[in-house]
Amino acid sequence: MQQFVDKVVVVTGAGSGIGKATAERFLDGGAKVALVGRTRSKLEDVAKPYPADQILIIEADISNEAAVDGLIDFAAEKFGRIDTPVNNAGVVGQGDVGSLTTDNWRKVMAIDLDGVFFASRAAMPHLKSSGGSIVNVSSVSGTGGEWGMAAYNAAKGGVTNLTRAMAMDHGKDGVRVNAVCPSFTMTGMTEDMTGDDKLVAKFNERFALEVPGETGRCGRSNRVPRLR
Repeated sequence: MQQFVDKVVVVTGAGSGIGKATAERFLDGGAKVALVGRTRSKLEDVAKPYPADQILIIEADISNEAAVDGLIDFAAEKFGRIDTPVNNAGVVGQGDVGSLTTDNWRKVMAIDLDGVFFASRAAMPHLKSSGGSIVNVSSVSGTGGEWGMAAYNAAKGGVTNLTRAMAMDHGKDGVRVNAVCPSFTMTGMTEDMTGDDKLVAKFNERFALEVPGETGRCGRSNRVPRLR
């Protein structure tokens, strides 16, 4: 079903995991998609099955303000509009407050929170024009605490509340802003956690199906956010 024909979507962290599955779902639905990530080869793998005129590959570090401004302008120039940025790119920084280094803290904040702010701010003029929307990929870690992930919890908590603030501020402009809050999902980002049986068991206690999420399922079968 081509429900996203004529829509333009920018997906950050599109080379793997949830970002890859999201980009594929929009592409399958007929959208033009700017695939943003730090590793070109991964983005090219995502792009392979799709027509070249449906894809824009952009290598960028979303913690870099100038780079984010540039990629949003590039996507808008290429496709003529932007309907939805999906702010998905993120990293996990494990450790409690007693063990986290300042560098680790800053890295998580820069990618997981600053990147969402930079992309949303850069896209806002385009979204006001198109009547578009923003989708932020937060986490259940942004609604409550987790074990040993103080920086990630803080950053995703910021994403969740930033989403609320943007929704309140920009709804009057015709721009909808929503967050999705997945829990433990089997991606490259969680590979180093899957070997910890006790940790996985704690997560499984929270799941109705008692198993982690899989991007293959959400990428091909589950519903995705509606675009106007």
